[in-house]
Amino acid sequence: MVHPECPANIRAFADFIGSTSQMLKFVKSNPNSCFLVGTEIGIIYGTYHFLEKLGLKVKKFVKDCDSVKGGSVLLEVVGPVRTILSVERLMLNILMHCSSIATEVRKLVELFRTVNSKVRVATTRKTLPGLRYFEKKAVFIGGGDTHGFLLSDAILIKNNHIAIIGDVAEAVKIAKEKASFAHKIEVEVSTIEDAIKVIESGADIVMLDNMGPEEAARIIEELRKRGLRKRILIEVSDGITPENILDYAKLDIDVISCGYITMSSKAIDMSLGVVEVIRE
Repeated sequence: MVHPECPANIRAFADFIGSTSQMLKFVKSNPNSCFLVGTEIGIIYGTYHFLEKLGLKVKKFVKDCDSVKGGSVLLEVVGPVRTILSVERLMLNILMHCSSIATEVRKLVELFRTVNSKVRVATTRKTLPGLRYFEKKAVFIGGGDTHGFLLSDAILIKNNHIAIIGDVAEAVKIAKEKASFAHKIEVEVSTIEDAIKVIESGADIVMLDNMGPEEAARIIEELRKRGLRKRILIEVSDGITPENILDYAKLDIDVISCGYITMSSKAIDMSLGVVEVIRE
């Protein structure tokens, strides 16, 4: 999966490096200097494209999606010592960040299976600038749903759109008239009244936005009583934390989308060390 933004991001990463560190100016840049990266336990995902763009050779010892133990060797990088050490921190930052996301998502997927086999964990558009492609791919690697990459991927009717149009049912009507048949329509709601209007207007997905699990459960039960539950996909989003996410997973919902998996996942520790230096 290669996104059009990926090459531009790689160039941006290269710009981050600068010329070289002050100490490296005094070190000979011998060829064939070899380095290995180790890690603590976690699910591995990282992009190595930018290393190859810099002329380095990369040998991977694990595949994306592999679960590794602490101290595992992930990859070998071969090339000029100055180049490798110049990109060391950047490489580790990307690997640690993306692997932490994949690890957190895998943990949630396995947790959800214990209480509700149908619910999916999904990411949101809350991503770091320039890293959305990699963060979304990390979610996929972990077993989660990437949700929309861009706003244009689907019709998402948010509370601000409803405020401008004046009525949630009218907003859905406009979307159905103007949008392509291929685009699903999802609507943020905060009350049972709006949820009913959205379903009866023909939307595809209801997002229960920023409400606690008890309130969400009441809305879902009311939809079931009215015979509306099976006509719609239900997503819950916002206000979801590691502490309360299992309470949501136990509900009769289809998707849990949470921003913390890309913004606050605990980094997987990694390090880089010299294995062999070819001296002149």
